[in-house]
Amino acid sequence: MKVFAIDPGNVNSAYAVMETRSGQDYALLEFGKHPNKECMERMIDWIDREYHPDRVIVERVASYGMAVGREVFETCEWIGRFSQEAEKYVPVDYIYRKDEKVTICGNMKAKDSNIRQALIDRFAKHDLKNGRGTKKDPDYFYGVAHDVWAAISVAVTYLDMQQEILNRAPQLQVRVTGHGGSTPQ
Repeated sequence: MKVFAIDPGNVNSAYAVMETRSGQDYALLEFGKHPNKECMERMIDWIDREYHPDRVIVERVASYGMAVGREVFETCEWIGRFSQEAEKYVPVDYIYRKDEKVTICGNMKAKDSNIRQALIDRFAKHDLKNGRGTKKDPDYFYGVAHDVWAAISVAVTYLDMQQEILNRAPQLQVRVTGHGGSTPQ
């Protein structure tokens, strides 16, 4: 499965394109942070490719009773714009920040730094401090900075959640049929 994941913002948005290779081995194909219109163009460019993403995944804003400002409402507008454009071509799904915290770190109290370190621990091959490596010896996250970490987190969370559903499918079938899915004789 290939996904185009977006960490939306009111002015700029970050994106990451990830693909499942086998199990929970994911390839980071492209990433960036651009003004929203340019990020939309990158999304459309990926959708127009022969090997386009299977889904666009957008991080949604969640309010927990706190007052929010203009920037949050403008971000919500961009979430709608990204979704509306992508839905013309591929399915769109949404991830909340709490899903990322629980899926990647196993803890609702996780902070951005905890999520980043969990991603480095999981995917980095040799640069276990920042996961980037150097120009001469790049690691998995070479070139990743700032909000791109959040876009990668959106992609990893979605792919992990889908993998969990696939892993539970045989168990669900056993529960439903009561006999491992085989027809009683």
